[in-house]
Amino acid sequence: MSNLSIFKIGIGPSSSHTLGPILAANLFCDMIESKLDSINRIAVRLFGSLSLTGKGHLSDNAAIWGLNGLKAKDATHEIQAQILNNALNNKHILLCGKKDIAFNYESDLIFDSSFLPLHPNAISFEAYNTQNNIIASETYYSIGGGFVKTQSQMQAIDSISDTKQKININNAKDLMEITKKTKQNLAKIALNYELQFNNLDYIRNYCLEIWQVMQDSYMQGCHPKEENLPGPLHLHRRAKGMFERMHPTTDPFGIIDYISLYAIAIAEQNAGGGRVVTAPTNGACAVIPAVMLYLKNHTVGFNDDAIIDFLLCAMLIGSLYKKNASISGAEAGCQAEIGSASSMAAGAMACVLGGNVAQCCNAAEIAMEHHLGLTCDPAFGLVQIPCIERNAFGAIKAISAARLALNRKSTPSVSLDAVIETMFQTGKDMNEKYKETALGGLAKTLSNSVC
Repeated sequence: MSNLSIFKIGIGPSSSHTLGPILAANLFCDMIESKLDSINRIAVRLFGSLSLTGKGHLSDNAAIWGLNGLKAKDATHEIQAQILNNALNNKHILLCGKKDIAFNYESDLIFDSSFLPLHPNAISFEAYNTQNNIIASETYYSIGGGFVKTQSQMQAIDSISDTKQKININNAKDLMEITKKTKQNLAKIALNYELQFNNLDYIRNYCLEIWQVMQDSYMQGCHPKEENLPGPLHLHRRAKGMFERMHPTTDPFGIIDYISLYAIAIAEQNAGGGRVVTAPTNGACAVIPAVMLYLKNHTVGFNDDAIIDFLLCAMLIGSLYKKNASISGAEAGCQAEIGSASSMAAGAMACVLGGNVAQCCNAAEIAMEHHLGLTCDPAFGLVQIPCIERNAFGAIKAISAARLALNRKSTPSVSLDAVIETMFQTGKDMNEKYKETALGGLAKTLSNSVC
């Protein structure tokens, strides 16, 4: 499959817990569209991690938005507010954007903390007729990064390679084999892979649209309409003040302030439910654009061609995590989100600065190696603490990893494939309370104290 879907335009605060439920509800609407005349009621059930942190991540709202036929890309604060007002106050939804039916939030949307066996993020929909008989039902799994699968798709055995494709890239070893034969760099390999699915104009336009949304998210984050982020933390937005105080400096470490600003502005925009790019997840949405803004504003030659190269490289590396491990915090902790994003950014930065495939893979490996074991323990289930600052550290680590790899003369001891496997195994071994359940870590201590 194309890797372009690794980056999606969506809304915050979570790709798994906000974007995923919207997409699942959209899919259910597609499924029941021919039966709308017979449907009288819809029931929604959030399971596992979606239930435990659902309200903080707006999973309940997302399901309602999606059932009303709203697509994430088209969501505005005004449309979202109108739909919620109709559902919560008027107790009605416009099912699939076409049929008005009654909807009772208290009884038709259930939070079920039990975990289904196939994935921690599960959501089910049931459609009832006037005799209160179920006429359609489906369970969906939000597997990370805004990707959604049905029950049958989760149970199916995935084939890791597609023999119909001329180029198959399943791991870093494949990348090394391709570059030995073709002498191509990572960006060229990534482009040739994508040309199997889309033409050059589409690929370029897609990448440039993604980049534009990233830049828009940064500027909106620097000029927010609200002083505080939503939720019980009442967290003060810091990007506006940082942006206003930022000025050129002779301090050699001053560049860190700029990188932190780029990341915090975008992460705050996500935490406020704004429009961002899932890269590869919403919780880690600011790492890659922060590194790109660093390259744009503080280096020479970061033009449209370099931007496209960077994004193609990042998406290719992200696909290796998606195929061989996970990009879901509920499945493998924050190492799967911030760690993957930092790894993607490091490998992509190494490429646009002239690194070969081996150096790019080493940069990606270094970044992930130093995120291993990172837990996902958001306070109050919000994508705020520690998520916002964590994006800044992920970006800084990515830049450090790329520079370390480009300056390296020795042969790395750890391969990218090995660190991806290690990350996934670490995620499996991690206690469930540290995997986006808000049952441990900072989520627990902060909920029991005054911030």
